[in-house]
Amino acid sequence: MTIEIPAKLLNSHRTNGVNGIQSNGHHKNDHNSGHTNGKHSNSKNGVAQIAAIQEAENPYATPPEESYDPAFESLVAQMLERLGEDPERDGLKRTPLRVAKAMDFLTSGYKQSLAEVVNGALFEAEGQEMVIVRDIEFYSQCEHHMLPFFGKAHIGYIPKGNIIGLSKLARIVDVFARRLQVQERLTGQVADALMEILQPQGVAVVTEASHFCMMMRGVQKQNSFTISSAMRGIFKESASTRGEFMELVTHTR
Repeated sequence: MTIEIPAKLLNSHRTNGVNGIQSNGHHKNDHNSGHTNGKHSNSKNGVAQIAAIQEAENPYATPPEESYDPAFESLVAQMLERLGEDPERDGLKRTPLRVAKAMDFLTSGYKQSLAEVVNGALFEAEGQEMVIVRDIEFYSQCEHHMLPFFGKAHIGYIPKGNIIGLSKLARIVDVFARRLQVQERLTGQVADALMEILQPQGVAVVTEASHFCMMMRGVQKQNSFTISSAMRGIFKESASTRGEFMELVTHTR
């Protein structure tokens, strides 16, 4: 895109940027000093006008002021100041807005219900064989430091009348992951939710995750990961059923 600058402004800028200054950097005699000062002022005004025109005609300029959650954005701005930053500098001007939107999404699980997520996707089971969906990625936030932990969930159940749409298992994980969490509770909540929804013979859930609160602060162990399990019904009662599930979810493809 070509931006056309009015010739009058450009000429004024060129003229004012040169006139009134000697090649050795000294001002002309006092007789012309008043004219020189005026020309410097005109030069600054000309530059400002050119910048305004460029910004107005540039489709990639900063978007207009926007507010998503004023109270939350104010808290983020205060936090930036407390950290020694300037919330008004160019790179941070929209940070409170972005953080408010991001946190709303990352904690959206508080606003969702299981009934809304399942949305009637229960179907009559034609057998009573184990159903497993493994490697369901999830992203959550540690409630102790509000730092991310992320990993995979493996879910298995043995139906007793109903099966559930496979994608709903992943959505149920997200409902509980998108909250302030601890991994142990997250694992148990997914298992309990499926027991309530399906009323199956049993449910097994295993999660494995890396925690930034252990990786980028504190003990700083970047290669550590945590495994949690929750067994319900027949998976808790029968060692062979539990063993079959664990063998299938740990099997290398």
